[in-house]
Amino acid sequence: MIETREFLMRARLDESTLEMFVESGWIVRREGFEEADLARARLVRDLREAMGVNDEGVSVALDLVDRLHATRLVLKRVASALQELPEPVRTEALRVLREE
Repeated sequence: MIETREFLMRARLDESTLEMFVESGWIVRREGFEEADLARARLVRDLREAMGVNDEGVSVALDLVDRLHATRLVLKRVASALQELPEPVRTEALRVLREE
């Protein structure tokens, strides 16, 4: 866990900006922060400051990032399930997937 002071320094944010990110629902405040929170805060900062994206655009971008991460998790589960199938079934399933 990353403490708030270190998080602010590493994200290059001030406390009021972090509070705005939390109020907007872009960052979830817990007892500490995770590396994923730090990456998310940096992304929001870059979108807003470097790219000039407005708050609505930031929300859309974060929603897309969240959907992408959820899709990756599902694909990992599918890949794991495929590995558990008997060889002939796995081979057939992979063949069908490649055709799509």
